[in-house]
Amino acid sequence: MSSHDLDALLRATSSTYRSDIPPDIGFGTYDGAVGKLVLAVTGKGIAACSFEPEDDVYELVTRHVGGFIGPDARRLDPVRRELDAYFSGRLRAFATPVDLTLATSFARTVLQKTMAVPYGTTTSLEQIGESIGRPRALRAIGNALSSNPVCVIVPCHRVVREDGAIGDYAGGQSAKRHLLNVERRTTEAAGR
Repeated sequence: MSSHDLDALLRATSSTYRSDIPPDIGFGTYDGAVGKLVLAVTGKGIAACSFEPEDDVYELVTRHVGGFIGPDARRLDPVRRELDAYFSGRLRAFATPVDLTLATSFARTVLQKTMAVPYGTTTSLEQIGESIGRPRALRAIGNALSSNPVCVIVPCHRVVREDGAIGDYAGGQSAKRHLLNVERRTTEAAGR
């Protein structure tokens, strides 16, 4: 979807849309090394960094967050710059606060544990389950990770299968492999 299409979507779905008033929620896209990511930034932080189609993310944000949604460079550009720095290996930790409003209560717990997984390392579903006191809830943990609304920034890509296999990822296995390789190369270069 082009920025013209996004503008048309915003006009068609919001009776309050005005291009001259800053929106409550900045909404746009980022084209990067793993494809297009759809971004939504609220007053609390980044609520979406998603591989899902723009229309789906827009509907989810409208339903769960509400407010006036529109393009807002003031909110989106800092996130885009951080993503650029992350993909180039210059950023290990995102400064933009995360808003997990779009996640369920259980998913928030899982995603918060995932945010604690250090850059350049991995963990498993089993380890996440142990850390949240739910060692048998592996399917629920997997579902929470697969529905992560803030991919890349909330590093669910750092969760791999216990046997070391890469496992599934919302952006596909090649995107997950790319993210892990960026972190591995950066960590190895820093160790030299």
